[in-house]
Amino acid sequence: MTESNDNTKFHILIVEDDPALAGGLCRALQNDRTEAVSCHTLAEAAGLLADANCQRQAAEMPKAESFDLVLLDVNLPDGNGVDFLREIKKKYDIFVIMLTANDMETDIVTGLEMGADDYITKPFSLAVLRARVATQLRRMETGACDGEWITDGDYRFHFAKMLFYHGAEQIELSKAEQKLLRFLVENRGITLSRDKLLDSVWSVDAAFVDENTLSVTVKRLRDKLGAQDKIKTVYGIGYRWE
Repeated sequence: MTESNDNTKFHILIVEDDPALAGGLCRALQNDRTEAVSCHTLAEAAGLLADANCQRQAAEMPKAESFDLVLLDVNLPDGNGVDFLREIKKKYDIFVIMLTANDMETDIVTGLEMGADDYITKPFSLAVLRARVATQLRRMETGACDGEWITDGDYRFHFAKMLFYHGAEQIELSKAEQKLLRFLVENRGITLSRDKLLDSVWSVDAAFVDENTLSVTVKRLRDKLGAQDKIKTVYGIGYRWE
């Protein structure tokens, strides 16, 4: 589990060959909790990541000046971002959002298969980008990754191993309940609409799922976890993990 800390400073590397766009992205993502720097080639990016990793190892601190998230353009002057993505994922424990003007399904699938955590096609709004980045940073804070435990008070969850505990009690959850729980926890503190939850939990079958199915699944999840105070109903909108 990655401990949530209000003083945590996240470091973002933007790899984009358009200097104006790179500068705009840096300004858009810079705030009191994030620092963003940019470079324009894969060679520069490789050097910055290697230097940051060396500093982290020297300091023996996992967060010391290392990058947490990379925004990686696919088309760069000295190579293909997808190939570089494969290299990043082999060497570093870093989240990656791909940026590309290519909107073909094959390009998106290739990026995701190579380990991209998200994929945004140009042109995109800064509001959408900020939201996508915020989602990845929340994943870091909650430890909502396949290989990690997520802890929240008396609750401990490991989605890859399908282990779910409330205190010392292990809880058995159905596949739909696991998906619903994961989506709520990864977005804790955020109210998720019923439509969004239906799409996320039942995906391609969402159009054929009765809305009452979501209500029943939420009730079962609450009852199994004893999470009446954690899974909040926001009337007229949806649900939130408190």
